[in-house]
Amino acid sequence: TKDDDFAEQLFITNNHNYLLFFTNKGKVYWLKAYKLPAASRYSKGKAIVNLLNVEKDEKISNVLPIQAFDDRHFLLFATKKGIIKKTSLMEYSNPRKAGIAAINLIKDDELIKVRLTPGTLKMILGTKEGMAVKFDEKDVRNMGRKATGVRGVRLDKNDEVIGLEVARVDASLLTITENGYGKR
Repeated sequence: TKDDDFAEQLFITNNHNYLLFFTNKGKVYWLKAYKLPAASRYSKGKAIVNLLNVEKDEKISNVLPIQAFDDRHFLLFATKKGIIKKTSLMEYSNPRKAGIAAINLIKDDELIKVRLTPGTLKMILGTKEGMAVKFDEKDVRNMGRKATGVRGVRLDKNDEVIGLEVARVDASLLTITENGYGKR
């Protein structure tokens, strides 16, 4: 990696799976896993923006490997301004080279996180100022692809959402600050 670069996501997938690339501007792009160029472990790799038709001001915020599109799974979206949206995975099954709108964002909002869920999980939404809210995913109704979503958390003036995680009973939540302090 370059000096200012770091690994942010790591996942295992198969060659024929789709990779859904979600941008901070609320768009989604598709790419089959086998279309990513193979490289040695010492190479830098190739920038994803060279493989997708993303706009200049768009950044990839999340990548999801999808084995099959079905109506039993959902995509749960979280935005910087605290908006939550749940949409059936089937709504994203028709790939277009130029991408499609995954969520309708309000002014000055950005897509932070997207999770593939069965629709029955408990989730935790965390903010920059250290606040968190736990909610049942069943309480968020299923919406269409072009919907904006519903309020997931009320934020103070300078606060913003930074993460969305599954709240498992058998696990702990670890938070790490910008300066390296951790809390379980």
